[in-house]
Amino acid sequence: MSNGGVSALWSTWIETVTVRTLARDTANDLALLKADHAAAKVATIRPGVRLGEAVAAFGFPLNSVLASSGNFTHRDVTALAGIRDDTCFLRISTPVQPGISGGPLLDENSNVVGVVTSKLNALKTVAAIGDLPQNVNFAIKAGALATFLESTRVEFQTPVTATRLAPPDRADMANAISLFVRCE
Repeated sequence: MSNGGVSALWSTWIETVTVRTLARDTANDLALLKADHAAAKVATIRPGVRLGEAVAAFGFPLNSVLASSGNFTHRDVTALAGIRDDTCFLRISTPVQPGISGGPLLDENSNVVGVVTSKLNALKTVAAIGDLPQNVNFAIKAGALATFLESTRVEFQTPVTATRLAPPDRADMANAISLFVRCE
């Protein structure tokens, strides 16, 4: 993103839109992008998530190999901190593959409770401890996202209702609020 520009492909793969980078939070791997295009739906952000809470991730992992329409996976919050007790992160058992980073982590009501960031490097872990880690993945907590948005004076919505949605309905919402971004 040396020129500050990013090509963005909407999840329908019909439209290519150029976006501008307005702000970055390098410590939390977050960026605020602006496009001249209105989203069909707006995400609600819910800071605070509980250990064991069901969550779902949406993104475009391995987009040259897997489905280009986006992928939806769901499991649980397995720890309220990341590597070395970093409390900016959640540990999740939701499967994560390259390309899902930056995707929303949703609760059962389709509120954003985090932003998917990474997974534990399995090969390095095997070399270091002799065991293969399984489903050790991470997301930035929504509190860090909310703080970033507030610092850039971006207003965001918080949950008004607590209506649980079935996984297919959460997948539809995740798709509606998500954008495939390719940096060039």
